[in-house]
Amino acid sequence: MALFAGLIGIGFGTLNAADHYWLPSISPLFSSSAVIVALGVVFFTLGDKIAEPRFALVGGAALAIGTLAGAVLQWLVQVPVLWRQGLGRLRPRFNTQDPAVQDVLNVLGPATFSSGMMQINVQVDLFFAAALPGTIAALDYANLLVQTPLGIISNVILVPFLPIFARLADPVHWDELKQRIRQGLLLTALTMLPLSAIFVTLALPMVRVVYERGAFDRDASQLVTSVLIAYGVGMFVYLGRDVLVRVFYALGDGDTPFRISLFNIGLNALLDFILIGQYGAPGLVLATVGVNLVSMVALLVLLSGKINGLPWLDWGRPLVLLILSSILSGAAAWASRWGLETWLGTEGFLVNLVVLCGAGAFSLGVFAAATLVLGIPEANLLINQLRAKFLRRP
Repeated sequence: MALFAGLIGIGFGTLNAADHYWLPSISPLFSSSAVIVALGVVFFTLGDKIAEPRFALVGGAALAIGTLAGAVLQWLVQVPVLWRQGLGRLRPRFNTQDPAVQDVLNVLGPATFSSGMMQINVQVDLFFAAALPGTIAALDYANLLVQTPLGIISNVILVPFLPIFARLADPVHWDELKQRIRQGLLLTALTMLPLSAIFVTLALPMVRVVYERGAFDRDASQLVTSVLIAYGVGMFVYLGRDVLVRVFYALGDGDTPFRISLFNIGLNALLDFILIGQYGAPGLVLATVGVNLVSMVALLVLLSGKINGLPWLDWGRPLVLLILSSILSGAAAWASRWGLETWLGTEGFLVNLVVLCGAGAFSLGVFAAATLVLGIPEANLLINQLRAKFLRRP
């Protein structure tokens, strides 16, 4: 599978460089579908027997086969598009003295180590989480929920913007680069802030709809809900930091994000120690939010010095307005949830699903209306793109 993972990565990057973003964004669906099909075949073939020790190996083998088949399928769907673009032939060359290769290596090394620093932070979190019963499981359950929109939207925002940033890295294009950075940050705010409002106000019905089955009772839902609310608070800074990291990579600077990642290890440990005592399991997530916020501010300040200043007031005004709009949409979500729960109650899968969908839709509608009234250009851009995508209009 390691071979196919490498081929998938090469195809992913090659298609992005050729301005093809749709297929790389959806190709993980093929690998996930293969795993689900493999496990489904085992479940419907063996049923309850899968819990017996003698059949455990069958389940493990099915998962392994499905995972490998999914990787092969994810690569195969890229091949026809690569071939049509004249990019389908692999010609391995090892000229490390090529200037373009040198540029990549200069960023690749620090970027790889920066990714490793993130894993160290995860281990630090787990060290503190182990002291509280149920915390590690709650972190995993809540993280799965929050990573669903983050994973989808990060592909939509980060993948197309990286080659755009790279093309504008020359100083003669820095004015346009600043406009694109603003666009990336405000699109992040437009997508993440309303979702944050929903995750904070509707966390309990969300957790109950997705997880509350059998042994996952109301107490478990309350614990995961508290963690999910903390995750919701930090969704914007999580993705906003990633946008700025891509700008530094596009500028050929991998060292700055790496140094900030090193500093974050100590900061994360300190915040974990302080906040876990005050807030328990959510404190670990709030510590991560604090680290991401500090990273984002530091990256903005350093980027301002690197590209001859940033228009702080021009960027700050729409961001403040979007934050206020998200607070308004959060209040709308809370009010509509209260009304629906007063009318329908709080028990039952369908009841919680109706509350979640109804209050969530109302909240998003309020946020969309507020941003349109405020006249933020990026809001109109996003709505026009969605309209063209779903209504097939140019």
